[in-house]
Amino acid sequence: MINNTLSSYTASTPSIDTELDLADTGQNGIRQLESTLSFSPSLPLISTQQTWLVFAAAVFLVTVPVFIEAPIVRSLPALSLALTAFWVWLSFTLMSRPATYVWGDLLLGFSWSWLAGAIYWGWLRWEPVWHLPVESIGLPLACWCLAKSWGKVGSWFYLGSLFGTVLTDVYFYLADLMPSWRQIMRVDADVVPQILQNALMQVQTPWGQSWAIVLALVLLTVGILALGRKQRHWYAFSGAVLSTILVDSLFLLAAIAA
Repeated sequence: MINNTLSSYTASTPSIDTELDLADTGQNGIRQLESTLSFSPSLPLISTQQTWLVFAAAVFLVTVPVFIEAPIVRSLPALSLALTAFWVWLSFTLMSRPATYVWGDLLLGFSWSWLAGAIYWGWLRWEPVWHLPVESIGLPLACWCLAKSWGKVGSWFYLGSLFGTVLTDVYFYLADLMPSWRQIMRVDADVVPQILQNALMQVQTPWGQSWAIVLALVLLTVGILALGRKQRHWYAFSGAVLSTILVDSLFLLAAIAA
C-alpha cells in the first residue's frame, strides 16, 4: 500500500514540475514579447512624450541648415558635401541600437536634405530653376524606403521638408522674386540690403500678401492634420512642414531688418 502510494507520488511529480516550467516559460515569453514591442522600430505608436520629441527634433533639423550648413557651404562646399557621409554613418550607428533607432531613422532623412543643400548651395545657387530638382535628389530613395516599410520617420521627414520647399519656391515664382534671388547670389554683400528691400516691396503688394496667406494656410493645415495621426513618422512630417513657416518668417525678418 505504502509502495503504491510513493510510486503514484513519484509519477505525478514530473508532471507538476513540467507544468511549473511551462508556466515560467510562458511568463518569460510574455516579458520578452513586451520588451521587443517596446523597442521595435516598426511599432507605429509611441508615448506622447516621444512623439513630441520627434516633432521637436524635426523642427530643429529643418532650421539647422539655415544657421549651420549655409555658412559652411558658401565657403567650404566640399566639406559640407563630405559631411553627408558622416551623417549617414551616424544615422546607421544609431539605428543599430533599439533605444536610439528612431533618432537614427530621422537623421537618415536629414542626410538627404543635407546632401541636396550641399550640392545646390555649393555649386548651383546662382540659378533658382535648379533648386527643386536638386532638393528632390532623395525622393526616389524615400519612396523606395516607404514601399519597403523601412525608415518611415526619416522618409516622411524628408518629404515634409521637400513639401515645404516646393511651396516656398512656388511663392517665389508667383511673387516674381526669382530675379532678386539671382541678383543676391551674384552681387557683393553691400548691395544685398537694397535687393532685399526691393523684394520686400513685392511681398507687401496685395498679390504677394494674398499668396503668402494662402500658402501659409496650406502649410498649417497639412502640418496640423499630420499631428492627428499620433504616429512618430507623421510627427516628423508635421515638424518639417510647420518649421517651413518658421524658416520663411526668419527670411522675411531679415529682409525687413535690411
